[in-house]
Amino acid sequence: MPYVEVRGNSIRVKWWSGEYRLDADGKPTKKKIYDSASGPEDGVPFRDEDEAYTYGLDRESDVRNRRNRRKSTDRVNMGDYCDTWLTETSLRPQSNSTYHKRIRSVIRPYWATWMVDEITPIEYAAFERHVRGKYSDNYAKNILGQFKMLMDDAVVKYRLRDESPIIQQRRRGRYQKKVTRRPKRALPITAVHQLAANAYTVWGFAGWAYIWTIAFTGMRPPGEMYGLQRGYSSVHWPQSEPDADERKEASVRYEHMRALRVQYQTYAVDRQAVLAGPKYDSHRTLVIPPFLHEMHAALLASHDQPWVFLSITGKPLLGIDFDDTYWQPIRDGADARPASPQTRRPARPAIPAVPEMAGEAIYRLRHWHKALLDEPGDIPRVAIEGRMGHELPGVEGVYSEVTVAMEERIVSYLQAVWEKQVVSEGLWMPPFPTALPSGGPDGTFPLFSGLPVLE
Repeated sequence: MPYVEVRGNSIRVKWWSGEYRLDADGKPTKKKIYDSASGPEDGVPFRDEDEAYTYGLDRESDVRNRRNRRKSTDRVNMGDYCDTWLTETSLRPQSNSTYHKRIRSVIRPYWATWMVDEITPIEYAAFERHVRGKYSDNYAKNILGQFKMLMDDAVVKYRLRDESPIIQQRRRGRYQKKVTRRPKRALPITAVHQLAANAYTVWGFAGWAYIWTIAFTGMRPPGEMYGLQRGYSSVHWPQSEPDADERKEASVRYEHMRALRVQYQTYAVDRQAVLAGPKYDSHRTLVIPPFLHEMHAALLASHDQPWVFLSITGKPLLGIDFDDTYWQPIRDGADARPASPQTRRPARPAIPAVPEMAGEAIYRLRHWHKALLDEPGDIPRVAIEGRMGHELPGVEGVYSEVTVAMEERIVSYLQAVWEKQVVSEGLWMPPFPTALPSGGPDGTFPLFSGLPVLE
């Protein structure tokens, strides 16, 4: 119950704020924290004790119904709140960098002079119009989505607002806009082959293997592809698996199949390369057809680095300008160019464009792999989604399991597609690279990169 104090001409009411004092270890004690007020508004005193008591009852009702928030003296500026939110939000470094950029370039400049609890639906609507009018659809969607996260946390986590200013309305009838995905162009395997052939012209045998690896494994570019190390390739895994129990189990399961392990992706943190788990922690083992294993074996025999795929200059892929230097000529084609002694750039023949991929990102090949597995209709959904790094929802996800027979079916099907639609059609094949002499004293090359692992 609230407590009213009368001191001369001043009337003050105190009520429980819903919080407890903390001890030295940061744990709540039984001592309550009280808020107080000398009037219903700043500078306006209570008329009498009844008004003060009623005001206190209303505040305690807010506490019980979780509508309470800080007093006006504790109100928080949007700039300070953005700093707090970024500090306390658990994100991977790559996402953290992206969120920082959006806040620094758009959200903070717009709301810098506002308090968190001042933003109303009208002001938010103006902000939305500003963002959609100034930026691309995709970037605007990301900005508004992040701002919604900020406001939701301000209500639920930090209690800086009573409710979010973002009101989502659903229109009825003819006013309802149907959300549709961009239709995908048909992508025959001949177009994928042309991408691989172009990649060979631009990048060498590594480019040829890179394109077919995404198309026949569905691995996520660039992170998972950049992060594939020699020790997790089908050439050495599972014998190279560091975990003894997993190595033993995988050696039995994949005794008669070839498989690679998606264990890490790579990205830069403070300009330093690090290893981290794949997106959504989707660590997984991917069985691969014999033709792809042979490609990887030839590629790894041609260099002495711990990564499977290297750049044109033989260095790790992280840090290159992949879109401009690699992907655009592979997808859009390029004119022939002469050799350049000054830059040591070799001559390159003309590269034909792949019209089926015009404007598409290389990620389209991951979608193509999913469609390829869906086509026969006899590969269980759990095996396909598991291969893509997805989890099935609900009861189906709890009770489903990928069996060896399912993986055998995937291997035989993918190998059959390659032999029937590429080999039997007489499509061009590059020569395999020349193998290097044996590596170190034991005749091997480094299996793992030694980069720090980000937990």
